[in-house]
Amino acid sequence: MWYRAKLALFRTARLNRAWRYWRALRGRPAGQYDRLGVLIRDLAPGRSFADIGCMWGVNGAHAFAAEAAGANLVKAVDVFGPTPEFEATHAARQSRVEFILGDCADADTQARIGVVDVVFCAGVLYHHPSPIDLLVALRRICGSTLILRTSTIPEIAGLTNAAVFYPMLPDADRARWNLASLGVLHQKGISQRFDPADGYGNWFWGLTPSCLTSMLQVAGFELQRRDEEPFAQTIIATPTRAPLACRLPNVEESRQIARQVSRSGVARPA
Repeated sequence: MWYRAKLALFRTARLNRAWRYWRALRGRPAGQYDRLGVLIRDLAPGRSFADIGCMWGVNGAHAFAAEAAGANLVKAVDVFGPTPEFEATHAARQSRVEFILGDCADADTQARIGVVDVVFCAGVLYHHPSPIDLLVALRRICGSTLILRTSTIPEIAGLTNAAVFYPMLPDADRARWNLASLGVLHQKGISQRFDPADGYGNWFWGLTPSCLTSMLQVAGFELQRRDEEPFAQTIIATPTRAPLACRLPNVEESRQIARQVSRSGVARPA
């Protein structure tokens, strides 16, 4: 009951602003989308840069911002596009931003991107049906710094690492996550029902900040900074170890595992 009330309060624009003001008074200003440009200007100069999910609603604007800030190589990646707006800006600026059509979670796309100093990914993670796979993919291409912004949900008391899977929720449950009152007008899978034909256009996951943090650590990142909002997080992270790799055993290794399992006697039907 309390959690539902908290969601309703945070979805009220006036109270959301009051929460931000209260945070600022305590010396912990809330994150905001408009600060992404500041982060790019701080972190991109003299470095290689990849914008993952560069098109929806921004038409490569963050990639162009990195180029303007002095990045020495910029790659813009998305599963659709380039949009006419992107191409017009690219031509007008005589830009050297390279557009790559592909899914970052795909090994071939990762090979085309290569390893870059700064990986920027905003508004993508919650659209992916397997967010841990996407984070591992980001780790594989990240040489120095990850700038990640993603929609999240408030923490649930007593349930660290909790998450909500949006597809197929009943209408009343979907309504709890509708952020139209805060200006988010298109949430396929929430404001409208899940549609498999829309693929990544759907919202799949509502991750709590603790769940997101744990996923980043498993993928091979360490958080350096987290700017919190009621329904979003902006994170700066650095790679600290090799990305998670789940390797299938070969034939002989498989037989050895089978023998060990049989000897141990731990395999029991659940």
